[in-house]
Amino acid sequence: MAVACRDARGWRLALPELVGDPATLLARLRARADGGAVALGLDLPLGLPAGYAARHAREADFVAFLRALADRPDFFRVCDTLEEVSPDRPFYPRVGRAGMTRASHAAALGIPALGRACDAATGARPAGAPLFWTLGANQAGKSALSAWREMLIPALLSPAPPRLWPFEGGFRALLESCGRAGGGVVLAETYPADAMVQLGVRRQGSKRRQQDRVAMAPAICAAMRRLVVRPARALTAALEDGFGPDLAGEDRFDCVLGVLCVIAVADAARPDHIPGDPAIRRWEGWVLGQGS
Repeated sequence: MAVACRDARGWRLALPELVGDPATLLARLRARADGGAVALGLDLPLGLPAGYAARHAREADFVAFLRALADRPDFFRVCDTLEEVSPDRPFYPRVGRAGMTRASHAAALGIPALGRACDAATGARPAGAPLFWTLGANQAGKSALSAWREMLIPALLSPAPPRLWPFEGGFRALLESCGRAGGGVVLAETYPADAMVQLGVRRQGSKRRQQDRVAMAPAICAAMRRLVVRPARALTAALEDGFGPDLAGEDRFDCVLGVLCVIAVADAARPDHIPGDPAIRRWEGWVLGQGS
């Protein structure tokens, strides 16, 4: 994760750090904020496909659905076969085999598609990976499994639950409310590929390759200057090095894109946009800063 703190001169952005125990993450961030509001962007799905919610959800909205999952541990057991897939066990597949498709997975759930409106490809970036699918590099199911079960659900059942955008209101309004209350956490979904578009960072090859991340560093530095973000020296060096040759380099790159996206919306440099569709506002959610 990348952590930025606001002061009188703007934002101070540190070198990415390990998240640590998900169960204690929100409490640790609140402690670091020392009474201020915390805006946390998550690179994972926050929401349900509208088709699934319409057919299978009994709760009032996505936040209530998450709370109810505390009593449904089987929901998080990944299915081996399509025959095991059901509304109560929607994640699939546990192991890859020939012939597996997302279309057949959606059909087994009785819904037209696994994706949400915000997952669709735009003219400027590729499609996001859909919820419930857990196979391969282009999937978001495993991150949702981990974060929902280990962090979000326990936090929502705690005495000081986080607020979830866009289900509970506008992003900046939620942050202001937390600030007036003497602290709190607002969670929002971010998507690094869309953050690049929002920040004006033109894709250079693949962000999975160190040399291509190096090529995108000047545009990221320019975005930080526009947003009045002061990077730590170690972060500047890491950007110029493409965050190293190891496989986690892309993760460190992505979380810097994510935190800059959060800052841009928090400071009104990007619109706090939520589509008017009631299904998106109640169930599907949206990507922070995404316009189209």
